[in-house]
Amino acid sequence: MSFVEYSEIIQEGDVVIIFLGHESMMPIKVQSGAQTQTRYGVIRHSSDLIGQRFGSKVTCSKGGWVYVLHPTPELWTVNLPHRTQILYTTDIANITLMLELKPGSVVCESGTGSGSLSHSILRTIAPTGHLHTVEFHAQRAEKAMQEFKEHKVSHLVTVRNQDVCKDGFGITAIADAVFLDIPSPWEAITHAKSAMKRKGGRLCSFSPCIEQVQRTCEALLDHGFEEICTLEVLLRVHDVRTVSLPLPDFGPEEGSADSSQMASDVGQEEVPNTGNTSVICRTATPPREMAGHTGYLTFATKPRD
Repeated sequence: MSFVEYSEIIQEGDVVIIFLGHESMMPIKVQSGAQTQTRYGVIRHSSDLIGQRFGSKVTCSKGGWVYVLHPTPELWTVNLPHRTQILYTTDIANITLMLELKPGSVVCESGTGSGSLSHSILRTIAPTGHLHTVEFHAQRAEKAMQEFKEHKVSHLVTVRNQDVCKDGFGITAIADAVFLDIPSPWEAITHAKSAMKRKGGRLCSFSPCIEQVQRTCEALLDHGFEEICTLEVLLRVHDVRTVSLPLPDFGPEEGSADSSQMASDVGQEEVPNTGNTSVICRTATPPREMAGHTGYLTFATKPRD
């Protein structure tokens, strides 16, 4: 099992996602002899998981069943243990697109946090790229390194425990892209620029407050960055449902014969329109409530030196 390579069979030491329902999932590490308790009963790792295929339907001790899914960055984002506030797939998708990430890209990230974005970056840049991620908090950095090893992506990532605003990323002139998610990103622009390749590259800064965005944009301009833009991604999911819509009676069409006259001509009784005629159709309705602001994404391009 690896977050960047698909496996068919579950093995000891793998991380799997237990799917109990669309709103209920949980990650577990498969260990011989271990058990996991769910509301449907116990899952025995040795007999129920090890040697089974990913995607299998597993019956628990109480007779209920769950699906065992292969881990992906998207599933990890909604199931990971939170050590910090995290980025979700709506912002992550725009970040990986706008930073122009691809297999082989070298990326700098600060801070690592809970590793939500890190896993998506690693999947995108595998198998030959590399992620240099910096985390100020020592325990979070250690936990991130442990997770990367368990998820078998440690060969693609270097974790550094340091202050990016003072010590930088630990590399020079090799990064294709830089991502900043720190309280004062404007203090790290100098280090970000020095980490990026001389032929240029892309930078993204995530900030929840517009005052942070303003200071970051000023710093980017001062350091010669171009194509600076800031966007906010708001997801509005419409609910598709079946509805019954009444058909209004507009009367006979202009130029057509009177309906009662037509009925008498053919010897039939006219059926009065009671206004109850309707049609069944599917339609999409907007939500009454929706998730609001998460943060501002500021993108910029470093020109060639």
